[in-house]
Amino acid sequence: RIADFQEVLGEPTVALAKLRDLCFSGIPFDGGLRCLCWKILLNYLPLEKALWSSLLKKQRDLYSQFLKEMIIQPGIAKANLGVSREDVTLEDHPLNPNPDSRWNTYFKDNEVLLQIDKDVRRLYPDMAFFQRPTDYPCLLILDPQNEFETLRKRVEQTTLKSQTVARNRSGVTNVSSPLKTTPNALSEYEVLPNGCEAHWEVVERILFIYAKLNPGIAYVQGMNEIVGPLYYTFATDPNSEWKEHAEADTFFCFTNLMAEIRDNFIKSLDDSQCGITYKMEKVYSTLKEKDVELYLKLQEQNIKPQFFAFRWLTLLLSQEFLLPDVIRIWDSLFADDKRFDFLLLVCCAMLTLIRDQLLEGDFTLNMRLLQDYPISDVHLILKKAKELQDSK
Repeated sequence: RIADFQEVLGEPTVALAKLRDLCFSGIPFDGGLRCLCWKILLNYLPLEKALWSSLLKKQRDLYSQFLKEMIIQPGIAKANLGVSREDVTLEDHPLNPNPDSRWNTYFKDNEVLLQIDKDVRRLYPDMAFFQRPTDYPCLLILDPQNEFETLRKRVEQTTLKSQTVARNRSGVTNVSSPLKTTPNALSEYEVLPNGCEAHWEVVERILFIYAKLNPGIAYVQGMNEIVGPLYYTFATDPNSEWKEHAEADTFFCFTNLMAEIRDNFIKSLDDSQCGITYKMEKVYSTLKEKDVELYLKLQEQNIKPQFFAFRWLTLLLSQEFLLPDVIRIWDSLFADDKRFDFLLLVCCAMLTLIRDQLLEGDFTLNMRLLQDYPISDVHLILKKAKELQDSK
């Protein structure tokens, strides 16, 4: 299999259809194949191999520019603004009501940053990876010479000063006082010494920059679950040159992936043809075609697809399985040329594989099965989804 991949990737122009076929059945981890394939499947790398190195250089330089403009500069401005009190004009004053004021932007950004921070600290708590220091901390930001405020400092200062307002996807707002935060909040993680950065901090930066560059959608809870597996895959690449640039590469692949699935995260589009409600209904209409008895049972119990399929579809199943299994499912999803049609079939396969339990269970039991899916063998699920696809 590795030889097959190497052959396709060795051509001057990669044959996309062949590559999709190979990736659909799972990509071997060896030799950084998965990272390379994902970058091609997510339209980050072009099919012409000769263009790769210049494109990567250009994109990575662009990402450095984003860091300078969105993290370093505001941090320096903040440090400088506090230096001399007498020359603070209304323009630079924290209470300036003008929406264009730098302070206003700073405070608005902090609201987004606090939400991102809360979510990224919880990424895959059963794995040590995200708490560990990265071998390639961002030198631009960690330069001991600089006096500016890093995102981590910003969060620590803001958390001390404010109540944390969390807004989840369904629009429910809960206000929790930072003094009463759960014990696993800021205190649980050992603070790494200066000059070190944990992997979750890198993910935080990627999401913060994405939110700044995409104000129309900004940050919505759950995006952390999409960026996590991408970053993990790139940051554990055996090739150190790829690994060193995991942050920039993840950012662009995440941006491309979000361009395809962002409608799921935009509440105002929920009921449109491209929104999440339509896709959830599609899971049920596909199930009705494939297994009418099971479909009728779920209807009769009034188990709506939004009770479980909302999370399955929006987060590309990243919450239902362990990380290595999520990555394997994503090989097939990214290789799907109809882009995520296969995801609907995977959801149907997950339902049909537990059909006997669902047909016997009552509402409570079935809800528990669907919200905490019992089968962990993703190969079995993918095989079933492929059978459903072939039986069309």
